[in-house]
Amino acid sequence: MDRSRLQACLEQEQQRFVTRHPRSQQLYQEAQSHWLSGVPMHWMVKWAGAFPLFVDHASGAYFTDVDGLDYLDLCLGDTGAMTGHAPQATVNAIAQQIAHGITYMLPTEDVLWIGRELERRFGLPYWQLALTATDANRFAIRLARQITGRKYILVFNWCYHGTVDETFVTLDNGIATSRRGNIGPAVDPSITTRVIEFNDIPALEAALASGDVACVLAEPVMTNIGIVHPQAGFHDALREITRRTGTLLIIDETHTICTSPGGYTAAFNLEPDILTLGKPIAGGVPAAVYGFSAEVAERIRANLGIDRADTGGIGGTLAGNALSVAAMKATLEHVLTQATYDHTIPLAERWAAGVQSIIDEYHLPWHVTQLGCRAEYWFCEQAPQNGGEAVASMDDELDHYMHLAALNRGILLTPFHNMALIAPQTTSADIDFHTEVFSECVSQLFSESA
Repeated sequence: MDRSRLQACLEQEQQRFVTRHPRSQQLYQEAQSHWLSGVPMHWMVKWAGAFPLFVDHASGAYFTDVDGLDYLDLCLGDTGAMTGHAPQATVNAIAQQIAHGITYMLPTEDVLWIGRELERRFGLPYWQLALTATDANRFAIRLARQITGRKYILVFNWCYHGTVDETFVTLDNGIATSRRGNIGPAVDPSITTRVIEFNDIPALEAALASGDVACVLAEPVMTNIGIVHPQAGFHDALREITRRTGTLLIIDETHTICTSPGGYTAAFNLEPDILTLGKPIAGGVPAAVYGFSAEVAERIRANLGIDRADTGGIGGTLAGNALSVAAMKATLEHVLTQATYDHTIPLAERWAAGVQSIIDEYHLPWHVTQLGCRAEYWFCEQAPQNGGEAVASMDDELDHYMHLAALNRGILLTPFHNMALIAPQTTSADIDFHTEVFSECVSQLFSESA
């Protein structure tokens, strides 16, 4: 690639962005007075423009910014809005519940339906509610340590399970070390956590052999470093080794719920001891769940008396609030249904095929991968097999250009990688629009006439 041409294209797109968004720029500048880095949550500085867009309203697969510009949203709140923005069934349930109270620290009848539905989808009989997937993972880890009496956990290199302290660990020349950007950890995660590469069965065997690891926390397919699929036999080995060594297996479905209504777990018959899920489960209202096998639930009950129920570091005052519960029931019953996946997964296939056609046209050493209604393109010829390979394939400058050029043409991609998520309201025309935009962006870089 001609890097000078890339830089020139990027500068052109940056100027175009600033010119098109005067109101967002003004609001961003004013926000500097009271918000750290001008945003209410610091991830919002990660977008490709010189400042984040300020949103005016959103519906379905689209949103409009404060400058009146419309966008096809293929980020969808980094999965939090996988249901599409403001799904009607969820909106109706929220409106009805708000009029009757938001939180009581007491259950509502809706939790009975939700518990049955979660068991039907994921195969685990017992559940608890949280507000975020981060909390669900944190609570699951604490419970795993409690009932096993073991101190370590195991994660995969370049995983992401929310802002859980123990998981911000990576491999540096084969040595576990605190991950870059891990801010103020109370304890160096290399002391609490073992880390190996995804798909490395011998390393997994060796890491669990000593019998001192409480749990393996894993996405069934890595997604936060890009989509990294398990190799054939990996999940069978993961389950067999964890069972043999007395290690609990926690499957984090927060992103892989894009696979099916029961996530990757149901689609591929996984058998986790604990399962965690957040983000889209209540249509964007903060909510998460973590579920247990009958055996794990009994061990938890035996180790957590009622006298310690409110001081065990598990749960939270607003967890299981009536509003989140009502939104979750409506979303599971009417939005995250099989019919939704029957619509969105073929569109993700269409998205991937459109991108691949442009890659083939320009003979680029890139490739496309897909997981359910989620798909992405990589700037490498071969699909990475683990987090280390995925990081090595990254090109931040090229990422920045592709994201910004798409945004300037009315498409929002997930800011952390080149990933698209398909909402229930997305259409074939939307997908073809992305293919056109992708073609134009690539043409600027590689076409002789550009």
